[in-house]
Amino acid sequence: MRFLLYNIRYCTGTGWKFHLRGGYLKRTRANAKRIIDFIKTKKPDIVGLVEVDSGTYRTGKKNQAEKIAVALEHSHVYESKYGQNSWLRKMPLVKSQGNAFITGEQTHIKRFHYFSSGVKKLVIELEFENFAIFLVHLSLGHRNRHKQLYELHELFSKTEKPIIVTGDFNPLWGDDELDLFKAATGLINANLQGLPTYPSTRPRRQLDFFLHSPTIQVNHFEIPQIQLSDHMPIVVDFEVVKSLKKSLDTNN
Repeated sequence: MRFLLYNIRYCTGTGWKFHLRGGYLKRTRANAKRIIDFIKTKKPDIVGLVEVDSGTYRTGKKNQAEKIAVALEHSHVYESKYGQNSWLRKMPLVKSQGNAFITGEQTHIKRFHYFSSGVKKLVIELEFENFAIFLVHLSLGHRNRHKQLYELHELFSKTEKPIIVTGDFNPLWGDDELDLFKAATGLINANLQGLPTYPSTRPRRQLDFFLHSPTIQVNHFEIPQIQLSDHMPIVVDFEVVKSLKKSLDTNN
């Protein structure tokens, strides 16, 4: 199965074009098409999108996640990244900013969870037949970020299936911010070499992660060198080996 993670920055682009052509206020139609064309070339089964516009003047009132899903002939799950009672959900433009999953696979359960602290509170959970996946965009504040990691651990500690935790973790103090979290959860970073994903124009930091249970085997990991957003995407091919082992035991 192929997974693609991408913080698309609302399709507003990056580099000097971003700053000189309106920044976050620019219209996004042209760059959205380029991002869609790129995603289609990777043929993902599941896409995790961070920083998605659900339909403002920037997008011509179109939900970017829905538009990408239609192009892939997949379904999508979108939600605002702010807390359910946050005043940000009432602000023009900002209220339409969130995260999304796009998938062609059958999902068993869809859930939205919310951290107790930070501005960006959303966790999207999708449960498939033999694994569950969580999409996050963690806080820029160090204290809030660590509290969110603790709550994330609590959230999926009750999940019996193998799990994937993915998204923009924003470990601005360095990759070792996640060492305690990984030790407590037993999760493995698919980016074994610690390759940077941000900024796309001159990558220096690993902000985007694909963490997985030991019973999930990663067969391919890739960071495509494209500059359609300020982040670079991650592409991961994986399989759940625990279920495979059970199948082999049954056949024998």
